[in-house]
Amino acid sequence: MMSCRWLKPLLILLVVGIPIIGSAAEPVRLIFDTDIGNDVDDVQAQAMIHAMQSRGACQLLAVTITKDSELAGPFVDAINTFYGRPDTPIGVVRPGKTPEPGKFLPLAGEKRGDAFRYPHDLLSNKDAPEAVGLLRKTLAAQPDGSVSIAQVGFSTNLARLIDSKPDAASDLSGMDLIRKKVKVLSIMAGAFTSIGDNKHYCEYNVVQDIENCRKLADEWPTAVVWSGFEIGIAVPYPSESIVKDYGYVADHPVAEAYRLYSPPPHNRPTWDLTSVLYAVHPDRGYFDLSEPGRVIVEKDGFTKFEPTADGKHKYLKLTETQKARVVEALVQLSSQPPK
Repeated sequence: MMSCRWLKPLLILLVVGIPIIGSAAEPVRLIFDTDIGNDVDDVQAQAMIHAMQSRGACQLLAVTITKDSELAGPFVDAINTFYGRPDTPIGVVRPGKTPEPGKFLPLAGEKRGDAFRYPHDLLSNKDAPEAVGLLRKTLAAQPDGSVSIAQVGFSTNLARLIDSKPDAASDLSGMDLIRKKVKVLSIMAGAFTSIGDNKHYCEYNVVQDIENCRKLADEWPTAVVWSGFEIGIAVPYPSESIVKDYGYVADHPVAEAYRLYSPPPHNRPTWDLTSVLYAVHPDRGYFDLSEPGRVIVEKDGFTKFEPTADGKHKYLKLTETQKARVVEALVQLSSQPPK
């Protein structure tokens, strides 16, 4: 007979829809494209991916970076190493946007004595492969129609992938390679409701590289699901979790990055986490979807959704009930210790 002290945690896991020991379905083959360093939600999203991989829900194929800062690659490598996957391929943008190191990327360079506080062996973006080449190599090695991409930064890498030419990895053009290998693109960008009183909100990820975001919106050949600015602010991450749930080690890169970026008791929006959650668990009912259509990126970066019966684009929507469920899932996954 099951002990009562285990019953409550079991019921909680069942209610929020998080698998207890893993997933029976084949793991989602995932590429994570991030502007890590500009906000801390990228870091939490990367931690979530590792938790879901430990649960058997996904396989992280590669991380590609759209922030052109020398420490972005080393920081990603430090996170991957912390979670026990130091050999995860990393590709970097050349050239790209936002070269400044930000508030927490310098953690990758901090040492105690001769050793890094957060171990890693990628010392500089200069030592990493260029992102588009890595994307092509990664996609070419996967089964047809099997790859999900979570883009949670600028559209630089994926727009350049569209225009890429045949190479040693594949004799297909970028467009044909995407069409053949990618199942869905889950993207954190834009806004599809008013933000407060602002009915013309121009979201950061779009504004930083408008030309490439417009290209992606106009030309990407597979299904695209957009997580707008309104979704992340609707499900803020409870800072109490940062204080209480990451203390299983003295130094935790996710918690430390959160504190450096915006110290508790601030509850940070979960923009990037929502795109990752949908990419890996699109069928768990965490979100509703809009009708099909197309996203139009205007000259100033404003995103407008135009319903069309044959459209490849949809955007995430949330009910009040879903909000509580999503927050619980994000907390459980972000704070899960390495396997």
